[in-house]
Amino acid sequence: MLSQESIRGLSAYFRSLVHESARGDALTLARHQTFIASRLLGGALALCVFPIYLVVGGKPSLLSAFAFLWLMSPIAIAIYLSRTGRFAVAHRISAMNFAGLVTYCAWLTGGLASALLPWLVAVPLEAGLSTDRRSVAWAVGAAGTGLVVLALLGAGGIDPTPFTLPIPPAAFAFIVALSAIAYAAGLVVTLQLVHRQSEYAIEASEERYRLLAENVNDMITLHDHRGRVMFASQAARQLLGATAPAVLGDGLFEHVHVGDRPAYLSALNRCRANNEPISVEFRLRRGGSSDNAYYAWVEMRCRPMPQTDGLDQSAVVAVTRDISQHKEYEANLLRARGEAEGASRAKSQFLASMSHELRTPLNAIIGFSEILERELFGKLGEERYRDYARLIHESGEHLLGVVNGILDMSKIEAGKFSIVREPFCVGDLVKSCCDVLRHTAETKGLTLTTRVADSLPELAADKRACKQMLLNVISNAIKFTEKGGWVRVAASVEGENMVFAVTDNGIGIAEKDLPRLGDPFVQAASSYDRSYEGAGLGLSVVRGLAQLHGGSLGLESTLGKGTTVRIVLPLEVEAESPAKEEHAASVVAA
Repeated sequence: MLSQESIRGLSAYFRSLVHESARGDALTLARHQTFIASRLLGGALALCVFPIYLVVGGKPSLLSAFAFLWLMSPIAIAIYLSRTGRFAVAHRISAMNFAGLVTYCAWLTGGLASALLPWLVAVPLEAGLSTDRRSVAWAVGAAGTGLVVLALLGAGGIDPTPFTLPIPPAAFAFIVALSAIAYAAGLVVTLQLVHRQSEYAIEASEERYRLLAENVNDMITLHDHRGRVMFASQAARQLLGATAPAVLGDGLFEHVHVGDRPAYLSALNRCRANNEPISVEFRLRRGGSSDNAYYAWVEMRCRPMPQTDGLDQSAVVAVTRDISQHKEYEANLLRARGEAEGASRAKSQFLASMSHELRTPLNAIIGFSEILERELFGKLGEERYRDYARLIHESGEHLLGVVNGILDMSKIEAGKFSIVREPFCVGDLVKSCCDVLRHTAETKGLTLTTRVADSLPELAADKRACKQMLLNVISNAIKFTEKGGWVRVAASVEGENMVFAVTDNGIGIAEKDLPRLGDPFVQAASSYDRSYEGAGLGLSVVRGLAQLHGGSLGLESTLGKGTTVRIVLPLEVEAESPAKEEHAASVVAA
């Protein structure tokens, strides 16, 4: 007899032959292991019987030797399952092989009168262990085919050479019947082993899910087709302050806030009706019905429950989680955002008002200083006074530019900058802007050139805003380009857009500064040394005006080599829409 240690070792060996794809599930592992073990042991038994047959019956005939070789074929089927893990296919091959073997041996030992014929019954019985209906059908077909073949061979008189049994026919029939009983007993034992493994696997799975449901902080509930709770995990006490049995039935519904009950029931119904996961947020009462009770926000995620024995298909599994803290954070965030937007509106309003108030006295300062500089009403008497008047005029012009920039930016941010579209010639606009700034460029020793195709279509846009965008970008290029450099202004059509490109070989912009350019009051680090004037409003105004047209502003630059600014405006005008509040300029570092 084998010891327990030997049995465990043999079991471990058969388990090691199971394909990796079948090792994840305990029940599947047991079925594969049983199949492989039975085939290997059956083939080994045939090898052991063969020497006994030689001693008793002497030299076998060719047909008998073939029958013994066939008896060892289950070993090959076991190897096939071990290598592929295809359990159903292995069972079908085994059933056909088994039926063929019984048919062949029965043909050798008397055809339809053979004592081996009852073994065909074992073919579908063995296939039943696969729990696959198609495999059982294959086995029934194979056994029936074997029986028909024997009948046809007998009717046709096709019989093998008279086969002489080494033992009396009665003893042969007794041995065959005894082996059939032993085989049937083996099938029963195998079925019991598989059933026991199945029970163990189910119990282990249920235990894992029970421990999981009882130890998670989220409440797990199972709802029937009317929304009533059939199961609730122990987390109900933590979430509701009530025991799990108190939640059953309509207990959970009674805890839901009256105003949220329609959403709660609707989520359960839609999950069941549409067979899809649904999430819903509602308020749950905590602390029972006492004065200390309060409502907390929770999120319930519903999933349809697959149909299983003892459960209606319309059942729903729900996982409920406390999100009151998340709701508090969300409320704080919305409050902070509202305050920030209010502060931004107040800032824009202040800047607009301040800019408007500053422009009136500035115009007076600029106008009177110009009169003094030109000495329209007589000589000032002292040359120094005329220089002072010129400085006052230049400073006033600069300050007026800054104020105008602030005023335009405030209007854009406040959504009060009106765009009046009208078709105009792009080439004339580019030429006009370059003519305005050509004197400045030449004074600085720069070359200002244009490249505009003659076949450009007219652009339907706000001409005044487009001119302001081009003047800002060209004046920036002139400002940040050293003496002897060049500035090129081009206009072209790319796809469905009109593109203005202003390129210079000036000081360039560092890669780290590119993403921030276009924001109000932001300048590149290279201009922080104040060698270049400006409040950092030019590009922000350009970007805002481009966005009002449904376009964009793009920057490509290499520090020390130059910059290209692209203003992209759509040719086709769609329905007017408010400017987007957040639209970052696209920037690319060359």
